[in-house]
Amino acid sequence: MPMKGRFPVRRTLQYLSQGDVVFKSSVKVMTVNYNTAGELSEGARKFVFFNIPQIQYKNPWVQIVLFRNMTPSPFLRFYLDSGEQVLVDVEDKTNKEITEHIKKILGKSKEMLEKEERERKKLSHPATFGPKKYHLRECMCEIEGQVPCPAFVPLPKEMRGKYKAAMKNEA
Repeated sequence: MPMKGRFPVRRTLQYLSQGDVVFKSSVKVMTVNYNTAGELSEGARKFVFFNIPQIQYKNPWVQIVLFRNMTPSPFLRFYLDSGEQVLVDVEDKTNKEITEHIKKILGKSKEMLEKEERERKKLSHPATFGPKKYHLRECMCEIEGQVPCPAFVPLPKEMRGKYKAAMKNEA
């Protein structure tokens, strides 16, 4: 992808994955009301320019709507699945302050993120076997390149113990 346009680094995968705001599952919609001119909206403008792409990347299930030049003071509004609304005033705040604030009030905690990561890694680890409810595979024979399960495909005679013992006795 060519690096053209305004600040093209913010479209790179590395930049997008650096975002640290992962919303709780109850957040469904986020609206950003800000103005394109004036000092009061400077932090909100930078937040939209630099941080919204990261938030979209980390939270694909959240709908994000931007309202420009429709309000005298900038604010964020979050709509939760319970019907509740959370209003955040971002007037005279920097984009970093806004990010930290929404991370604190509506973001998942570090412990929760680590727990989800462990669960995801535990399920995706190829060496675990057991019931499908908890593991990816029920049997070793499901891995490509392994000996097929004798329940479905009979083993070759050379691999059976009875056949080996009979051959040893004959010799």
